[in-house]
Amino acid sequence: MQNVIVYRKVDQRVLDYLRTTCEVIYFEELDVSTYPEFFSHLKDAEALLGSALKIDEEILNNSPKLKVVSNISVGYDNLDLDLLTKRNIIATNTPSILNETVADAVFGVLLSAARRIPELDAYVKQGNWDSMIGEELFGTDVHGKVIGIVGMGGVGKAIATRAKFGFGMEILYHNRSRDEEIESTYAAQYCSFQDLLERSDFVCNMVPLSEETKNMYGAAEFKQMKKNAIFVNGSRGAVVDEDALVEALRNKVISGAALDVYKQEPIHVDHPLLKLPNVVTTPHIGSATVETRFKMGMLAADSVLQVLRGENPTNALNILTSRDAITNE
Repeated sequence: MQNVIVYRKVDQRVLDYLRTTCEVIYFEELDVSTYPEFFSHLKDAEALLGSALKIDEEILNNSPKLKVVSNISVGYDNLDLDLLTKRNIIATNTPSILNETVADAVFGVLLSAARRIPELDAYVKQGNWDSMIGEELFGTDVHGKVIGIVGMGGVGKAIATRAKFGFGMEILYHNRSRDEEIESTYAAQYCSFQDLLERSDFVCNMVPLSEETKNMYGAAEFKQMKKNAIFVNGSRGAVVDEDALVEALRNKVISGAALDVYKQEPIHVDHPLLKLPNVVTTPHIGSATVETRFKMGMLAADSVLQVLRGENPTNALNILTSRDAITNE
């Protein structure tokens, strides 16, 4: 049987599915105690299934039989696609299946920041609610406002659906290219990045991490936003200069932020973002529901089995140039 290493916690049904045709070595998580055993199994592994682990030269040099790396995520900044392609290893991810769940989470933190829900939840629980609240605790409306979505992929469209049809918001978007279907469906307006920053009440970042998008939000970008704007990040933390964001929030350059992702995860407890009352934070929960994580695990497993059968997987991130490369023969 072909060997598959699963290196993150998945639903038991995913493991059972893989075990119908494969030998599965399972690690719920990788840490200093499990890394040695993980590395000892690499020599026989034909597939790796998990997420976040940086698949580097050291791992690949110890994995002579490896045919596929299947990410249980839509993001794949942990993978060097050029390196994997040179070594005839297919990379896959799990797009689309998580779009609606991530959009729920992103819109949830947006609403929480606008209406100051976490702050006011603490206000009640700490016994401070002894009379009608004053204007100093008021939030801001979401309905009818302008939302600017940067990165109008599958999740971006799902966010636009909630914004337009649930809250009657005006939709601005910035993408690598215009999309007439988006503009027709949501009465959305394509605009430059700078124009979007200047006009939006809520700036919602959904771009993937790349060399081009790293630190794309810095001091200059926050200064372009409205003073009452709320910045929302649901994609990758490294697209934001977090020091610049802290300064913008401290100095009231913008009104607030709603964050599900950070440069370093888990974010350190002493990080200044966690000390600011005008920031809503969640621990990268975008796709974290029981239903969606199960579907993602099954999709990732399907990709592994497709490759091990010598097939081209549905969600390939790279293209190998020959059938021999796909089968590693």
